[in-house]
Amino acid sequence: MAQTLIGLVSSDKRDKTITVSIASRETHPLYRKQYTKTRKYTAHDEKNEAHVGDKVEIVACRPFSKTVCYNLVKILEKSHGSITLKDNVNEVDMPEKVGADAEAKAAKAKADSDEASASDGEEK
Repeated sequence: MAQTLIGLVSSDKRDKTITVSIASRETHPLYRKQYTKTRKYTAHDEKNEAHVGDKVEIVACRPFSKTVCYNLVKILEKSHGSITLKDNVNEVDMPEKVGADAEAKAAKAKADSDEASASDGEEK
């Protein structure tokens, strides 16, 4: 029986090839600290049907190339979509980080400067 693995697709940029990440929790033998170990496997995807975030099942087979030794069996769960970020963000789109404290300090500084200029006019 061939080795069967289940993991998440981390890349689908290459033609007919996907990269599958498989994470496993392991415990250090001496320190007993648990850590996550992630392994990446490249698999052949004949129909280009798997996309980033999909949960897939891959099986070991004869080598397709130097790095590809697994074949996509089936997609267990499709991803629910991805978030696209804006490349160009205008200053108008981003609100400034001004809290009530900062506004109060600015108003107080303006009032102090007005009082200082008024007192300078009276002394002369």
